[in-house]
Amino acid sequence: MSALPPVGRLQWTDVPAPLRARLETALGAAVTDTVTPPGGFGHQLAAALTLADGRRFFVKASSTDDPLTAANLHEGAVLGSLPPGAPAPELVGIHHAAGWTAVVIAHLDGPHPDLSPDSFDPGQIWGLLDKLTSSPAPAPYAAAVAATASGAAALHGWRELLADPPGDLPPAALHHLRELADLEAAWPALAHGDRIVHGDLRADNMVRDHGRGVTFVDWAHATTGPACIDAVSLAPQLVLAAHDPQDIVRLLDEHPATATDPLAASAFLAALTGHWHRNARLPAPPGAPGLRDYQHRAATAGTALLACRLS
Repeated sequence: MSALPPVGRLQWTDVPAPLRARLETALGAAVTDTVTPPGGFGHQLAAALTLADGRRFFVKASSTDDPLTAANLHEGAVLGSLPPGAPAPELVGIHHAAGWTAVVIAHLDGPHPDLSPDSFDPGQIWGLLDKLTSSPAPAPYAAAVAATASGAAALHGWRELLADPPGDLPPAALHHLRELADLEAAWPALAHGDRIVHGDLRADNMVRDHGRGVTFVDWAHATTGPACIDAVSLAPQLVLAAHDPQDIVRLLDEHPATATDPLAASAFLAALTGHWHRNARLPAPPGAPGLRDYQHRAATAGTALLACRLS
């Protein structure tokens, strides 16, 4: 098993020369520049490559025995199976050399979306989620994700916190601790469904492409499940971007992806927030700087939403 880097992502120069040469041959030009976008918590190469002829591609690469390679290959299979018009980049190719694997994805040109209250981007994202979850996942997508178990059903944390409440839990969490643990316990039975689920929806997993608008990237956690998962995952991100939690709770009450099964939406929000509270208190994993700090902030946002939803 290859060693993980102590901090940050792998760089283009960390990729073995045979794989770099294979990619340049497959793409038809030499790589002249690489940019690693900010955000994310993985350690593999995840970079935009600029070629000598000006074309750009996004590449994820790691040693074949690295645990993230399976996730990269899963993402490649998902991108190749999504229906036309899905908010996702196209798969360009998958290449292997020197014990490493690279997944090449079409490059998107633009910044991460602005999730703040004054931005039009959140409205477009809610619309994309409505479109993505309004009908069952097509058969090619369902087949592509069938062999990869969803991690959503296993999210938890409140039952451990109930047994030994830490002193720094927000008062709202302490007040609803038993109710939150019960909601979390209900989630696994509600976690199954037939809709497309991105599974990790945050601003740094989206790009506002200059040509196509907001597009979801990093489909490594994609699966099938109930329609509520991505909409509920987006909600704490909007609170972190300064939206009023009460406004976001009203959106969850009204959006088709969450309004049709409010119990599943509340149970998933509880499980996700409990997961953040629990994991934020664990030692930081290697190669993922900033993860625990993010989980602390996300847990606070999720708790604020739960307090509104349970009041």
